[in-house]
Amino acid sequence: MGNNLTNKDLATRGAVLTKTKSKTKLPPMYKVLLLNDDYTPMDFVVMILEKFFNKNNSEAIEITMTVHRKGIGLCGIYSYEVAETKVEQVMEFASQHEYPLQCIMEKE
Repeated sequence: MGNNLTNKDLATRGAVLTKTKSKTKLPPMYKVLLLNDDYTPMDFVVMILEKFFNKNNSEAIEITMTVHRKGIGLCGIYSYEVAETKVEQVMEFASQHEYPLQCIMEKE
């Protein structure tokens, strides 16, 4: 003998019906940051921001000045893979041009 109760039958007997929704957790995001040094020219930093982070000239100058004044500047916030790629690109480009510019990423 099977138990073929409907939701209506269960509700009239005082049973509590619940629906569960699974929430998809978003992956963590990472900040890509440039660090100030005494050797890399500001024009080079502006070029990096325009080339690798798609900043317009005024945004790039603003971030460059933040790096210059505060020692660190935010280039953008990305997924882990994108942030890692951008850091590698910047570090390789700076190295090719013999500048000690440092680019790092940290979890947001």
